[in-house]
Amino acid sequence: MLTSSLDQMNAFIANTLHLSPYLLTQLYQAIADTAEMTAACSFLTLIGGLPIALFLVITAPDGLRPAPISNKIVSIIINIFRSIPFIILLVALIPVTRFIIGTSIGTEAAIIPLSIATIPYFTRIAEVSLKEVDQGLIEAVKAMGGSRLTIIREVLLPEALPGLISGFTVTIILVIGISAMAGTIGAGGLGRYAIKYGYQDYRNDITLIVTILLVIMISAIQWVGDYLARRVNHR
Repeated sequence: MLTSSLDQMNAFIANTLHLSPYLLTQLYQAIADTAEMTAACSFLTLIGGLPIALFLVITAPDGLRPAPISNKIVSIIINIFRSIPFIILLVALIPVTRFIIGTSIGTEAAIIPLSIATIPYFTRIAEVSLKEVDQGLIEAVKAMGGSRLTIIREVLLPEALPGLISGFTVTIILVIGISAMAGTIGAGGLGRYAIKYGYQDYRNDITLIVTILLVIMISAIQWVGDYLARRVNHR
């Protein structure tokens, strides 16, 4: 019964979109690949970018533990990676990707350059959000004998959380956009699907389908991000 219902639904979708069963199956796979790249890259970006942002804020000249030289070095490295266009970074990291993954083609291989491209981007966004925390609150916790860890855990992160969520939402959307670009060199996902079956086969309808799907995905993520940011904003 369930299999029959799924077959009927797939047939309806295929007829509505004017896709063959093969192209519909490939579309499902492309959506799954894009979701995998987005989820993995977003996770790596969060656990990589947020600690670096905290380091930059804490070691700033007016930070909790100033370390100007270390701060400057890390800041320069972040700026260098942010200034490299993604498509160039994607190609330049092919040897690194091949060394780590064993191949430079496919969904898993694209996750590494995607993460390296988006970590510096999110780092700067998170840094701005953390710097916007009211210094009066930090000074009050210091006056009460609060440690650096207490200030980070009880003041910096909670107060900056709405901005961090909004910035992370923008970063996820960026990941979706550049993951589509990664399809030009063999990564999976909707970008590859649009290029292979849309552009190369002169199927403008397939390109339109992919565009609509990306718009829906991005709009949904933006809505969820805005909702969460409002929920945690107690100002």
